[in-house]
Amino acid sequence: MKPHPTSVQKFQRKLRQLTKRNWSVPLDYRILKLKQVIFGWVNYFRTANMKKAMERTDMKLRSRIRVIIWKQWKVPKKQIKSLTQLGIPEEEAKGLTFCRRGYRYIGLSKVVQRAISNKRLKQRGLTSALEHYLKVHTVI
Repeated sequence: MKPHPTSVQKFQRKLRQLTKRNWSVPLDYRILKLKQVIFGWVNYFRTANMKKAMERTDMKLRSRIRVIIWKQWKVPKKQIKSLTQLGIPEEEAKGLTFCRRGYRYIGLSKVVQRAISNKRLKQRGLTSALEHYLKVHTVI
């Protein structure tokens, strides 16, 4: 038994709406709202088999959060400083900062993924839909 594809699409649409880059709210508030939506949706569909869907959703969500964090740093000086504080060498940070690509490309780059790792996002409060699903999943 699986959730209907339109239900999954509505869930992903809701997550995309909460992770829009132009929604100027603090990151903690955004993470709180994401957590509420994820917990509610996963608890509702806890009897369904949706491990792959949750993995894909988690990957997309973390990527979008990284883009939001990168955009909040705004200016190159702050971006370089923040990346070096997170353990990235300064030359690598400068290379990424002065890259002419867009936010999406930078959010998917390996440098930003190393700096803002899944572990750091979890410490910040972002919950994994897959982890919560595996915790509450019941087989009928």
